[in-house]
Amino acid sequence: MAKSPESEHPIKAYGYAARDSSGVLSPFKFSRRATGDKDVRFKVLYCGICHSDIHFAKNEFGRTTYPLIPGHEIVGVVTEVGNKVEKFKVGDKVGVGCLVGSCRSCASCDNDLENYCAKLILTYDGMYYDGTNTYGGYSDHMVADEHFVLCWPENLPLDSGAPLLCGGITVYSPLRHFGLDKPGLKVGVVGLGGLGHLAVKFAKAFGAEVTVFSTTPAKKQEALDVLKADHFIVSKDPEQMQSATRSLDGIIDTVSVTHPVAPLLSALKPNGKLVIVGVPTKPLELDAMSLIVGRKIVAGSGVGGQKETQEMLDFAAKHGLTADIELIPIDYVHTAMDRILKSDVRYRFVIDVAKSLKAP
Repeated sequence: MAKSPESEHPIKAYGYAARDSSGVLSPFKFSRRATGDKDVRFKVLYCGICHSDIHFAKNEFGRTTYPLIPGHEIVGVVTEVGNKVEKFKVGDKVGVGCLVGSCRSCASCDNDLENYCAKLILTYDGMYYDGTNTYGGYSDHMVADEHFVLCWPENLPLDSGAPLLCGGITVYSPLRHFGLDKPGLKVGVVGLGGLGHLAVKFAKAFGAEVTVFSTTPAKKQEALDVLKADHFIVSKDPEQMQSATRSLDGIIDTVSVTHPVAPLLSALKPNGKLVIVGVPTKPLELDAMSLIVGRKIVAGSGVGGQKETQEMLDFAAKHGLTADIELIPIDYVHTAMDRILKSDVRYRFVIDVAKSLKAP
């Protein structure tokens, strides 16, 4: 008979979990493994809420194993290290993003792209090497192999920095990989939400001229005056879209609902790249001729490997770049998720785990 989550490991833990596809989260007792030779254990201070947390909690990807503790934008302070840990000591500030394991031997892993390993282990809703489920950061503490733990830059805020561990790397990685990180390039950002506002910030930090595409005209002032984008286009206005024809070197598409792709491809210069990082739950339609005319590329990108994620955190610290957040207690999580679905957040929710999650 299988052990319960509360008894399968020796270290007692506490968090908020979903038990079924209703996505309702409630207090949950479980357990985490003892600290291994290469493990880092840390007290969770803050955890960002990612839209993926909602998808997984409601089984919208059709793969969730319950009970599920979400959270993969986790920041905390080290409380214990294994006797072979080299990079961390008790008291260090650290972060854990979307991954806690990979095969460590394939071509992807050898090239610091653990995020594309066929045997990657997700921070939550994954199966660890020992056959037990992984649980995320809506919990009092975490334990992870030091390879998958990130050094937190001294001058990077913990709370507003937490969303960088998924949202930040999700937009940083494609900007770097697809060569959209050069000063003077013209870069578009589709959607001004949790991912989009970070894409604007990183693109501007790289020196790009940034155009924001949004279906919401009311976001224009925010995009131009606060985030310092250079241009704003209402994507459902044909005349405004026409004015952007063949103007951009690349576009980062952050939208997580089904939307037209052809108008965005028209905004690309020849050899331009449309990189999709949002995850609509229904397929997007793509006309082959819109690619052929102009030799354009539609690509996808998902988070980043450990080396690149550390690079991103260091870059963010150097440029004073963080997410715009609303800090919440953990018992507000359902309201927060409802507000995310209504796009009623500017721009990311972060749970103050240490102050609001109290074990009975």
